[in-house]
Amino acid sequence: MMQEESPFNSIPPVPLILVLMIAGIELTLSAAGNGYIGGAQGIGWRSNAFQDYAFAPAVMTEIFDRGRGSFDLWKRFVTYAFVHFSFTHALWGVVLLLALGKFVGEAFRPIAFFILFFTCTILGAAIYGALSWQNSPLVGAYPGIYGLIGAYTYLMWLALERLGDNQLKAFQLIGILLGLMLVYSMIFGSSPTWIAEVAGFVVGLAIAPLLAPGGWSAFLIRLRRR
Repeated sequence: MMQEESPFNSIPPVPLILVLMIAGIELTLSAAGNGYIGGAQGIGWRSNAFQDYAFAPAVMTEIFDRGRGSFDLWKRFVTYAFVHFSFTHALWGVVLLLALGKFVGEAFRPIAFFILFFTCTILGAAIYGALSWQNSPLVGAYPGIYGLIGAYTYLMWLALERLGDNQLKAFQLIGILLGLMLVYSMIFGSSPTWIAEVAGFVVGLAIAPLLAPGGWSAFLIRLRRR
């Protein structure tokens, strides 16, 4: 009799840990918001999480303009990725992280995947804080996920090169997502948080050659072959 294998066994460890952390936090906040845990105070847990862990451009002002670089402010460059606006917001993040985490995680070593995700998360927030014209809160794993899309684009670029196909096809996924983002902003209004997501993609695309198997030396070899 064939033994059934858990679908989680096929997910590399780092993206799986990230998914479990995001899902665990969201399930807790959703349960509290619906009154299942935490009592009357539980309804405000999500708002409290935004207050304690979300990132905003004002954080950059406090750290760099006013010199108030406390741990509470620095930690927000990372912690914002684990808090989401709603269950649906978190669910889409989990789905994308599972799909991209499997593809990229199978090509990258665990430590490289870890560096990729959190570098895009941190720099995505920093670039958003520097360029945003509004002090809108930034929450969610999406800048890191867009960084994975950048790495996915690089891997697809290499695959299409080996096949002798048009390498611009590697940018189809990000093109579709940016198109959907544009349509959404036209219907529901624009929020400057898209800056963090686009920045995450650019950072992911830029550092993927350094973190991919073979690193910088393999990237230089490919350039010399052209």
